[in-house]
Amino acid sequence: MATSADAQIATGPITFRDLHLRKVEELRGVGEKRTADLHKRGINSILDLLMAYPRRWVDRTHECRLKDLQPGVEAMVLVEVRSVNKRMTKNRRSLVTAVVGDGSSRLTLTFFNQPYREKQLREGLTISVFGKADEYRGSLQMTNPVVDLIGDRTGRIVPIYPQSEEHGIKTWEFAGWVENALSRCEARGILDPLPESVIAELGLLPRHEALRNIHMPDTMETKEAARRRLAFDELLRVQLVLVGRKHQLEREALGISHSTSQKMVEQFIGALPFPLTSAQQRAITEISQDLVAGHPMHRLLQGDVGSGKTVVAVAALLQAVEGGYQGALMAPTEVLTEQHASGVCKLLEGLVVTDAENLFGSRPLRVEMLTNRITGEQRRDVLQGLEEGTVDIIIGTHALIQDAVKFNKLGVVVIDEQHRFGVEQRAALRDKSMLNPQGLPIVPDVLVMTATPIPRTAAMTVYGDLDVSVLDELPPGRTPIETMWASGEQSEAELWAQVREGVKLGQQAFVVCPLIDESEKIEAAAAEDTFQKLGFGELKGLRLGLLHGRMSSQEKETAMETFRRGETDALVATTVIEVGVDVPNATMMVVLDADRFGIAQLHQLRGRVGRGKIASQCWLVTQPPESGELVHEPGPRVEALVQTTDGFLLAEIDLELRGEGTLMDSRQRGTSDLRLASLRSDRELIEQARATAIAIITQDPTLEQHSELADELRILLTASEEEFLARS
Repeated sequence: MATSADAQIATGPITFRDLHLRKVEELRGVGEKRTADLHKRGINSILDLLMAYPRRWVDRTHECRLKDLQPGVEAMVLVEVRSVNKRMTKNRRSLVTAVVGDGSSRLTLTFFNQPYREKQLREGLTISVFGKADEYRGSLQMTNPVVDLIGDRTGRIVPIYPQSEEHGIKTWEFAGWVENALSRCEARGILDPLPESVIAELGLLPRHEALRNIHMPDTMETKEAARRRLAFDELLRVQLVLVGRKHQLEREALGISHSTSQKMVEQFIGALPFPLTSAQQRAITEISQDLVAGHPMHRLLQGDVGSGKTVVAVAALLQAVEGGYQGALMAPTEVLTEQHASGVCKLLEGLVVTDAENLFGSRPLRVEMLTNRITGEQRRDVLQGLEEGTVDIIIGTHALIQDAVKFNKLGVVVIDEQHRFGVEQRAALRDKSMLNPQGLPIVPDVLVMTATPIPRTAAMTVYGDLDVSVLDELPPGRTPIETMWASGEQSEAELWAQVREGVKLGQQAFVVCPLIDESEKIEAAAAEDTFQKLGFGELKGLRLGLLHGRMSSQEKETAMETFRRGETDALVATTVIEVGVDVPNATMMVVLDADRFGIAQLHQLRGRVGRGKIASQCWLVTQPPESGELVHEPGPRVEALVQTTDGFLLAEIDLELRGEGTLMDSRQRGTSDLRLASLRSDRELIEQARATAIAIITQDPTLEQHSELADELRILLTASEEEFLARS
């Protein structure tokens, strides 16, 4: 016999946990075969089904009639299949043609190399067709249009669910199961875990209404209101994890309260040959306040190429040294590590460290480098100095996270170009903490830096557990870079002539190629081949250098050092020079096959010039189309680089062009695992979700008073996904 508590549960609102425990096979029309098909699509429970949202919606109130189609204009029409025919063309390609109509006219659909269309498009079937109609032999036809199977669905707005030949589920079947599931929830209603005050303040739909209207909207306006609410839920879950982990770290992890003395930092800044920008001053102050606080710093420093991040990082490392701790800077490549070491040593020349063990009470600041090239006695000396605490600042590659590396008192960790390291690599350096007298680990402060500007929405979501400092000014004296597009013999001849003219004036050039060797699959310029061609052709008589990733460390350093000293006029290189290589006399950048690079990479490459007082140029070279067109346009990425040097604007454009990637694991490409929310278009919603998460976690750090929200996190985010979000 049921208890009163059981009765209350049975009649109360339905939770996500309840829906998660109900299997799809409980629904009408879902037999053994359909259950297996749904399982293949990752849909096991009623909750999975309700969260498998339509991929688009057909607005039948605005559908175009066939008689209204205009040649050359894209349109969506709702039609019935009248006949289907399949044949093979002369070159053995399949050709499926279908005649469709809507009572006002007829249209022919042609599908090349899509033989499955013969079975898919049965006579009498209602389909939605989207494409561009063209005239052919006096009548209209569409070639390879987008087809959605509508079936017998009626209503003003028809949801279209992802369909697959492999899984055999039609959109109208899916819609029927969803309607059945929602109708069975009507009596009790679906519980809303959001506080009523948040729903009212943000003007959100209640959850049950949102789930109903995302699947069965009456209008496109009600669909959008539903999407906004459910997208907010997705973003809130991400923010609750990020903000919750950040608060947990601040509450539980033992941090270091660094010295409030700014003596060494002030000496360092005072000796710089240039004034700091206000953005650098602001960032140094923000970081210093974090370091003085007792909880571990976890801050992102993002700034465009050449904005002066290294100076800010060195100030943070010095504040650690001031209080008797060690600082570590980890860079992704040996070339960049060696350059950092050289630059930082020059910046810190003459600084001394207070040392009670020293006869004179102080000693010179000790900066060392650690890469896999450092071997033998030199390596043993560096490792001993780190363990004994006589090395104050270490600059290294991933060699820093090897087991043999032990720190005496690691206080501040700086990770440069953090996106080049895996989650585990970054965590491994942070985890090289010391122990307090009770044997508990003391977590060092972490500053991660990137010269790849991150869109504000992504910074709040992907890096939502980090505090963010932004360097949005360039130091005085930096000259703007003129970026030009070259394609075809005439424009390329002009660019090489300008390179030769620049060399005559004592300047230097980079020539960047996307591959080391020729590839049969990818027709792109190879560094070695380009080096030979330029030496005998366009740059004949100039001193050329070669730099690529397959050279030994010694060969790479020799090539780079020769270029730095001005003993080579042009350096032909792969993207090994993408990050951090600093040669002020290099004023010309030529990127071959530029359309094979992403926006962020092109922006990084361009940032290798314009580092001195001489006006610099960057040429982005693409191959003209094979059709022999005399006039053609650059691709959108190249065009964006030509139009602006603003890295933050480019980051927004990049997000728009490239898509959003994934948040919950290490897969960096493909569709976003936010099902409805968009980092591109939901900035306001992201800000609202973050503010809501902060308010909830501040008041209720462990979500004890928001048990349904906490339970949804357990259901919808696996432990590994939460861990990835927090550690990345």
